[in-house]
Amino acid sequence: MNGHRIASVRGTPLRIPVDFSWLGVKKSRSASMCLVEVKTDTGIVGHGLTQHIDARAIIPQIALAEKAILGLDALANERAWHVLYWTLSGSAQAQYSSWAISAIDTALWDIKGKALELPVWKLLGGARNRVQAYATIGVPGASSEELVEAALRLKEMGFTSFKTQVGRPGLDHLKGQKPLRDIIREDAKRIKALRDALGDDAELGIDAQCRLDLMHALELVRLVEPYGVDYFEEPLVENDVLLMADMRRRCAMPLHAGQSEGLASRFRDMLINNAVDVLQPNIAVAGGFTQCARIAGLASAFNTPINGGNYFWHIAHLQAGVAAGTTVEYQTGAAKACEAIFSSLPQLNGDWLEMTDMPGLGFEPVPEFVREFTIT
Repeated sequence: MNGHRIASVRGTPLRIPVDFSWLGVKKSRSASMCLVEVKTDTGIVGHGLTQHIDARAIIPQIALAEKAILGLDALANERAWHVLYWTLSGSAQAQYSSWAISAIDTALWDIKGKALELPVWKLLGGARNRVQAYATIGVPGASSEELVEAALRLKEMGFTSFKTQVGRPGLDHLKGQKPLRDIIREDAKRIKALRDALGDDAELGIDAQCRLDLMHALELVRLVEPYGVDYFEEPLVENDVLLMADMRRRCAMPLHAGQSEGLASRFRDMLINNAVDVLQPNIAVAGGFTQCARIAGLASAFNTPINGGNYFWHIAHLQAGVAAGTTVEYQTGAAKACEAIFSSLPQLNGDWLEMTDMPGLGFEPVPEFVREFTIT
């Protein structure tokens, strides 16, 4: 096949302001992402994205990747992924490389879907034609009252499953923060307020994003036990596999992990060490759809489900496509950032997303909006 050769790869760093007033919270923040555009010699254009505190840091990796994959068959995902990995990572295992590979690989799957006139979720296997969403309240620095207001507004929208952040600040702040003991006690008070407001039927999870040590993570589990917390996401620093396995043996609360991981071997280690109940491969971090499909197959072999997200409409294709898929995260900040630059995003019906038959990802960035949020 001579067509659909990779003709160009371009990365654009974006900073998108996100206002949380729609959740009743008078706070705002900026979402940083790198949007990647891949074009073929047949004129098909695909898009992918990744995240970073400074999206400009990804651009040199994108430029290096373009030199390596120009002329390759855009539909040969495994070959392109192999070239990208050994060009950008090699033996260094650098996270910047994984972010860049994730965005480019996602764009190539978008191209494949458009070339074959199929949605990505069907190319991945078409396991289900709709996925259920859980809402991450995720408003940094919000008070208990603000979190409750946000949760109630999300409940009114139709959400029945919620997640909130804990351990902030945690081990990531070493200068002048409160002791971790005080931080998790405040977390427990917020969890109680959320449970009281949402009622017993709502699913409620917590996410430390790798900011706690084992002692304080276990103490937080003890403190929130009366409030029916359904799971603990990435409780421990570095997603330390052996410590998570220890924690899982010592507490009944299910553990989820993987949204920050870039190597498939890390997911393997979680599984063989019985460290998690749910794996969370993130297409924006873990190497795009190609790598996440591999991880999902590994999870199936261990009879372990996957879930997760951040970029809701992108990751919905993974959760709908593979047998191990379950729910997808509606991260309020990231969702609004995507709404600011993409057109034709499918709408939620309550907390369910019906997958469409639109080719590729099924939605496109709006050039003028991308230009508005581009940083240099």
